[in-house]
Amino acid sequence: MRVLLVTHRYPPQTGGVETHVRELAERLVARDHRVTVFAADADHAGSRRERRAGVRVRRFRSFHPGEAFYAAPGVLPAVRRADADVVHAHNYHALPAATAALAVGSRPLVFTPHYHGASASSVRDRLLSVYRPFAARAVRRADAVLAVSEWERRQLRADLGVESGVVPNGLDVARFAGATPESRDRPYLLCVGRLEEYKGVQHAVGALASLPGYDLVVAGSGPYRDELERTARAAGVADRVTFAGYVDADRLPGLYAGAEAALTLSAFEAYGMTVAESLAAGTPCVVRAAAALSDWRDTDGVVAVDATDPETVADAVRAAVGSGVVPPESLPTWEGTVDSVEATYERVAGR
Repeated sequence: MRVLLVTHRYPPQTGGVETHVRELAERLVARDHRVTVFAADADHAGSRRERRAGVRVRRFRSFHPGEAFYAAPGVLPAVRRADADVVHAHNYHALPAATAALAVGSRPLVFTPHYHGASASSVRDRLLSVYRPFAARAVRRADAVLAVSEWERRQLRADLGVESGVVPNGLDVARFAGATPESRDRPYLLCVGRLEEYKGVQHAVGALASLPGYDLVVAGSGPYRDELERTARAAGVADRVTFAGYVDADRLPGLYAGAEAALTLSAFEAYGMTVAESLAAGTPCVVRAAAALSDWRDTDGVVAVDATDPETVADAVRAAVGSGVVPPESLPTWEGTVDSVEATYERVAGR
């Protein structure tokens, strides 16, 4: 089958949507599908046309104020001309997916919104409110809508009046479950993700003053790093916080496995991939009970907090450390994800 995936960014750019699309694309290629990715990140690392792990990748220039929306006019005519049996659009919160829905014509369209409903930026929220009618029509145009969590499914129905199936993000479980723990001089806690205010790493930094037995390792890069460093200095814990920057895929499982607990305190998530990665490595996790992270509340090894003040977070860390976690084989895998997506393609293509 000829599959066209349309997204805002594609590796080597990092992020949850980027990982989802890469895993889907490369595993579909391994199943003998012909896969092309259109991404709106030509001004980032990577070439305009390239092949990555058997996937044909074409990158378009875009306008993306504050790393948002990724308006790429070149996507529309390219989707119209593309030789594809199925078009699969990703990310409600960026324009390429909605553009693909406009350009798809009579071909089957699958839409995975990765929808989290709002933004931590008031400017982005205002722009999203203007964009919503157009984007909602684009999602409704789809022959199949796939949410990545039960929370997202409910939110799509409530906000957009759209019914969807649930195909969760997967995980290379064996890579995390078999990881050798990273060794450090002191016990450490871990935060993984892009450094933006809404990701909530500042709440983990603030709690560290009440957790003198632990250091904090922050894995990830982003525009909020300088503010996080100021927060650490103001809290008197700068000497116990390590900003590791981008951590490559080979090191990440061991970093999870060596941590006493991982903290995912984001205000907006459609799934919570870092929670799954932590649990697969055998490490308990503290999550903020917001958006899709609330779906993890009753999972063994997860402690959820409704507030993010330092003492609440510190108490949750104490409760999490040493607790048993779900067996890794109970977590969703990428192979299971691709099975479900492939079945969806076959259904819509044979409509």
